[in-house]
Amino acid sequence: MNRVMVIGVSPGVGKSTFARMLGELTGMEVTHLDRHYWKPGWVEAPAEEFSAAQHEIVKRDRWIIEGNYTSTIDIREPHADTVIYLELPMRICLYRVVKRRIQYRGKTREDLTPGCPEKIDWAFLKFIVTTYSRRKKNMLKRLQRYANEGKTVHYLNSAAQIEGFLSTFKGGKGE
Repeated sequence: MNRVMVIGVSPGVGKSTFARMLGELTGMEVTHLDRHYWKPGWVEAPAEEFSAAQHEIVKRDRWIIEGNYTSTIDIREPHADTVIYLELPMRICLYRVVKRRIQYRGKTREDLTPGCPEKIDWAFLKFIVTTYSRRKKNMLKRLQRYANEGKTVHYLNSAAQIEGFLSTFKGGKGE
């Protein structure tokens, strides 16, 4: 496990927190794609710049890259040897999105670019609700393809599985 993609079914599933914890436990550098995609003031980075940043990251020997961004996932896929997919029920994802809005009100989370204070709107919540099932189905197809390509795939779909996976790295143990 040297080049890890952390992806998930939805915003709020816990990708950023999981990747940060995995990075702390393994000593691997974590890249949060949101930090490369968003400029201060919630301005989207130019597509060429976002892609170029990922091309540089995947050249490294060891990395954890967190975030879906399926429009550029083809940059990361060929280089990853491990894919960790998080899937929790939609109600938990929605709860976490609302919770972090309250928790980080007027502040920027550490996995985001400075100058992007936490926000939430109905369009974002609607996106989660209306695309959850389709994204879940598409991700499962993607995971099967990764497994067929010989990548190590971890499908974690409960808090207990997520904690169990991370616990294998505590005390210097793990893959």
